[in-house]
Amino acid sequence: MKEWKIYTKTGDKGETSLLGGRRVPKHHIRIEAYGTADELNSFIGVLRDQDMDAHYRQVLLDIQDRVFTAESLLACDEGCQPETLPTIYQEDIDMLEKEIDSMNEELPPLGNFILPGGHPAVSYAHVCRCVCRRAERIITSLAEQSKVDELVIQYFNRLSDYFFVLARKLAKDHGMTDLIWKAKK
Repeated sequence: MKEWKIYTKTGDKGETSLLGGRRVPKHHIRIEAYGTADELNSFIGVLRDQDMDAHYRQVLLDIQDRVFTAESLLACDEGCQPETLPTIYQEDIDMLEKEIDSMNEELPPLGNFILPGGHPAVSYAHVCRCVCRRAERIITSLAEQSKVDELVIQYFNRLSDYFFVLARKLAKDHGMTDLIWKAKK
């Protein structure tokens, strides 16, 4: 097995290669899309390291796999053969919806905005939600210029919802109640 060299020096002039071989600036929207997804994946790892039920840790590990898959799909450019890459399936979105519904059954109805915080696990879940929303905005912008698998867009949309509900569930699991935002008038 050949060892990967960490530094290649091919990006020293501010360009990188997409899957398919095309060189683009490191600020290219496709790089922003999968780079932000990668940032999300790192924050999911931090969230997974927090105090929570083993079930949620396993779900987060599964989500990290799916986000990594989305990263490869987002890096796939002209000349890339997407059929050689892993893919996002409808079942991945269905799993998120099932998890959201299951957690919501244990949570009180929500009629107000809530403030993030109160426990590190809750805070990190909200950070994941925000980074996921940013990734989704960049991905949908990319989709206006290039072909992006619709399931990738749907997955990130549902994933941010998952992180919001997970934050509420983690708050409940740690004995907290939602901190309702009350606007000053």
